[in-house]
Amino acid sequence: MHILRDNTSLTSREVAVSTGCGGYPSAPPYSPGKAYPEYPFAPVGLADQPNETYDGVREALRLLRLDEEHYGRTEWNPLGRIIRPGNTVVLKPNFIRDFRETQAGHDDCLITHGSIIRAALDYVYLALRGQGRIIIADAPQNEADFAAIRRMTGLDGIQEFYSRFAGFGVEVYDLRPEKAAKVDGVIVGHDQLAGDPAGYVKVDLNRHSMFREVSHLSHLFYGSEYDTTELQLHHHGDTHEYLVSGTILAADCIINLPKLKTHKKTGITVCLKNLVGINGNKNWLPHHRLGTPAQGGDQFADDGVHHRAERAVMACFRRLFPLLGPVRTLTAKPLKALGQRLFGDTNLDTIRSGNWYGNDTTWRMVLDLNRILMYADSTGRLRDTPVRRMLCMVDGIIGGEGNGPLDPTPKKTGVVLAGLNGVCVDLVCAEIMGFDCRRLPLLNRSFDTHPLPLVSGIQLDNVVVLSNDERLRGRTPAETDFSFSFVPHFGWRGHIERKGNASVSMASASQP
Repeated sequence: MHILRDNTSLTSREVAVSTGCGGYPSAPPYSPGKAYPEYPFAPVGLADQPNETYDGVREALRLLRLDEEHYGRTEWNPLGRIIRPGNTVVLKPNFIRDFRETQAGHDDCLITHGSIIRAALDYVYLALRGQGRIIIADAPQNEADFAAIRRMTGLDGIQEFYSRFAGFGVEVYDLRPEKAAKVDGVIVGHDQLAGDPAGYVKVDLNRHSMFREVSHLSHLFYGSEYDTTELQLHHHGDTHEYLVSGTILAADCIINLPKLKTHKKTGITVCLKNLVGINGNKNWLPHHRLGTPAQGGDQFADDGVHHRAERAVMACFRRLFPLLGPVRTLTAKPLKALGQRLFGDTNLDTIRSGNWYGNDTTWRMVLDLNRILMYADSTGRLRDTPVRRMLCMVDGIIGGEGNGPLDPTPKKTGVVLAGLNGVCVDLVCAEIMGFDCRRLPLLNRSFDTHPLPLVSGIQLDNVVVLSNDERLRGRTPAETDFSFSFVPHFGWRGHIERKGNASVSMASASQP
């Protein structure tokens, strides 16, 4: 990899919002329906129907004024600013899971659509000029079926297209070393996976971690699985370690391709939260702190008798359930049902596990991961300047509202957003979703003065929107009442919504 000598990813405060994308194309490989001048596979590699997703991605790149002097010509190369021939480029979608918790199907609101991936891929290929590597990679939720995700996103068709028309191999990796076996959402075992072919790198943020402020509470940290011993080995005192994909850290450029969704632990999940998928072991990631705020925790909002009883029962369950061995498969479902009857269903209206606006843990973990991606080299050493370039491209054509990120309800917005700085892109996403970024710690604390900053020379009120919609064009997010009025997760409802915002309908939002 090549260490960068500029701060493009820190200082870029422009965010493109391309509106009017009516829907996704129906079948892979999701080629464009128009022979754009720069399109490398015309005329044979075209679709016989319009592809509004491809059009939206292209428009977002134009709005960012990338290589604007060549726009409309064969030599237009919008990603040439951040990608060089010979580079290794990783496209990082949101592949969180292949199913929702309580709703049938996925309704295109759960994971990044394959048509977004394909359009971004074509512009990466243009910039590489046939030299280098393109990798599509993510570490989904621990129980996700990666083969099902491949089918849902049409990755096989995309790979076959590139092999046929470009003679270029597009690599696809599931970055998880293992998959959890679950019964009714309860972990009963693990299956080993091939994992990242480049291995994993341990990165210690040490005093640069956002957990330094709460290191005295590290004994309360809870990760992704019942046993917290492993988590606390990597987060204590000034030690704050993460196990990160070697493929990710070896990349010269990351194309971050998140889905526009609400999130139960951070309010929203877009560019910043999407980086949870660069990990090799999610049990190194603190998700919440056990107990209530009065006890130093953020698991529950209050210390009522009901929650005290639940905490005691769950502590016993976490200690004893792994000891049941094969019996776990038989007992998981009835135990889960009993727990829901006694303590409520977290998918309906019960707040637990840090799934509320008072979560003071997950946003810290997310900002740590963003600093690692920006500043850690391929060996895990932290540099004092960014080591790789990034582009964020948000799939908001159909977003997810309500019980995100695992069980969202579709929200048709028809937008594609793009920018070179994930903090700025997420800020604009939050505002057009109808949320106040100042009430989201994930965003508000992104602007902290820090030895490894995520932004430089950028404030909450000077991010500029570039759009084909005049209500957004040239304004900061706070200067407009443009809002799609997403319904937040119930644990955040009434605490993050912008005041006095009118909802923008799909019809009105589609007008340039």
